[in-house]
Amino acid sequence: MPSSGFGLCALALSLVQAAAQSPLPGSSEAKSSTYQVVRGWPVLPPAESLGAVAGVGVDSHDNVFVFHRAGRQWPASGVLDLNPITGATVAVFDGRSGVLLAQWGAKTFAMPHGLTVDREDNVWLTDVALQQVFKYSSNGKLLLTLGKRGVAGNDHSHFNRPTDVAAASDGSFYVSDGYRNTRVLKFAADGRFLLQWGTKGSKPGQFDLPHGIALDAAGRVYVADRSNARVQVFEAEGRFVSEWKNAALGRPYDVAIGSEGTAFIADGGDQSPTSPRRSGVAVVSLDGKVLERFGGFGTDEGQFSMAHDIAVAKDGSVYVGDTSAGRVQKFVRKSK
Repeated sequence: MPSSGFGLCALALSLVQAAAQSPLPGSSEAKSSTYQVVRGWPVLPPAESLGAVAGVGVDSHDNVFVFHRAGRQWPASGVLDLNPITGATVAVFDGRSGVLLAQWGAKTFAMPHGLTVDREDNVWLTDVALQQVFKYSSNGKLLLTLGKRGVAGNDHSHFNRPTDVAAASDGSFYVSDGYRNTRVLKFAADGRFLLQWGTKGSKPGQFDLPHGIALDAAGRVYVADRSNARVQVFEAEGRFVSEWKNAALGRPYDVAIGSEGTAFIADGGDQSPTSPRRSGVAVVSLDGKVLERFGGFGTDEGQFSMAHDIAVAKDGSVYVGDTSAGRVQKFVRKSK
């Protein structure tokens, strides 16, 4: 008996959904992960919600900083609004309890993106609409601004949609820049330009949307080269060391280095219209071997619509910001 058009559509939809939940080739996603979500974390006051969570970081006191877009959405046109978001865009949570401790950043940012907390508990923020990089104290006092408000450029004093910051132990810092400039810049602690590298492309040392950046204890630089679906590793002065690229890694949106010599990759998913949507977190050794994955595409707790940013606390807790779902989630190792 011939199938109806409705039946064929339903079958196709079920196959796509099943494919989206299936493990990535070569990954250990099919195995039981060693990480589990902390349900009910964070604890938001009644009637309050987060906007699209673009950035997340953890300070030395286990306070979790979340950079979100309140009610603002990324426009389909790609033309970003320069008017500041009215509501607070930085939320600070107690890492243990999930209780909201503070909020700041109202009427300041236009399109929040990256957030990094350095060793001195300063908070670094990037705004892709304002074309700027900011350094704040943990209580929201502005300490340093780089870039010209709303002015794109590719010289040493301008950015073009900067995405993230990585701060070194000596106070110097790196900026991934970003959606348009496809480069990495290094600055001294006082904001003086030191060096840069990268052009658009897929060869070693080139980028196609450097979206996240991190440093390890030895000062090596890890760049989530998003549209090239890889992580590139460099020496502190920009010399190419290696790249990580395989199906189990997915499409890296951000990278964080844990204290145990492992990297955590926020896989935002392949957005190709011909492929099922995926998202998740890959745990990777520093030689690029994928050790496991956790999460997956979905809206349940422990899943992601778009894993956008990731941070690892001193105790090993992993925090993942999700732009599409408008939330941040906490993951911990399962008890043995």
